[in-house]
Amino acid sequence: MNHYICRMKHTSRHLRYVEVLIHVIGWGIVFGFPLLMMNRSGFNITWGEYLSHGCVVPLSFLVVFYVNYLLLIPRLLFTGRTRQYILYNVLLIAAVLLGAHAWQEYAFRFSQLGQPREPRHMGPPRWLFTARDAFSMVLTVGLSAAIRLSRRWVQIEDARRQAEQSRTEAELKNLRSQLNPHFLLNTLNNIYALIAFDADKAQAAVQELSCLLRHVLYENQQQTVTLDKEMDFNRNYIELMRIRLAKNVSVETRFDIPPDSRTPIAPLIFISLIENAFKHGISPTEPSFIRILFSEENGEIRCDITNSHHPKSQADKSGSGIGLEQVRKRLELSYPGRYTWQQGVSADKKEYRSVLTIQTQEKP
Repeated sequence: MNHYICRMKHTSRHLRYVEVLIHVIGWGIVFGFPLLMMNRSGFNITWGEYLSHGCVVPLSFLVVFYVNYLLLIPRLLFTGRTRQYILYNVLLIAAVLLGAHAWQEYAFRFSQLGQPREPRHMGPPRWLFTARDAFSMVLTVGLSAAIRLSRRWVQIEDARRQAEQSRTEAELKNLRSQLNPHFLLNTLNNIYALIAFDADKAQAAVQELSCLLRHVLYENQQQTVTLDKEMDFNRNYIELMRIRLAKNVSVETRFDIPPDSRTPIAPLIFISLIENAFKHGISPTEPSFIRILFSEENGEIRCDITNSHHPKSQADKSGSGIGLEQVRKRLELSYPGRYTWQQGVSADKKEYRSVLTIQTQEKP
């Protein structure tokens, strides 16, 4: 979560730098355009002439753009006061137009002082140029609103993603807090059954349980644990379950995982699958079996569990199915699009198989 927030802050800072650069380049082109056009047309002007005539229109566009960008859009348009936003823009454009044309008229008359009066040039009426500039300023307002809205959309999207990440983390914590008492309840039920016929095994089971709880209490509070620790936990749990098994039950395990594997994995993600095998795969009267296989290869962790199928009767309330439902929710939150889970009973109704495959690395 902290890494995600830091990455979001870094991205936001980078976008701000890019935004400033785009503004500088964009306005540099706008202010340099009159010089470029004049030079291409064969006219040479001085900096004084450019400052008095050529930069007035780009400067008026800049004023309209940033008054909207920094003031009117966030304070009026974003707050739903659209009518006031339109009214203030009409007043702004009118004021800027009057100021720009007044300055141009003043600069023209000042430049003509002491020079012979030239005959009045008959050209397009002045209102046509005013309408042109007004239309250009309206486009400038639209451009400012579009850029500001796109920036706001990016900010809203970032906030939404951060909120979604926080919600996911909170839901995962909630699921883990539910898993602890569920796991403890099932284990205590097993020890309670042992006490009735073998007190020594029950005592050994309590010792095994203390080791398991140490893992549950400390490792389960982290986002991920290393795969070797998680496999040690699963081995200890299986050994705890073996204590109360009858002789007609066969339990086979195979861990094709390096003993020092540092692959990160969500804690207690497999325990409900193992619990389910011991819960539904053992019959007190019929021969039963459980086969548990874990493997890791090419960034993929595979949990393959097969057990004899002995479904509980309607009167048996020992299992409510909360464990498998938690597994599915946690997989969707922790590994969306990066896992497959196939489960079901064989055609002859004698075996139940659950195969969970997790891709530990995100796809590019």
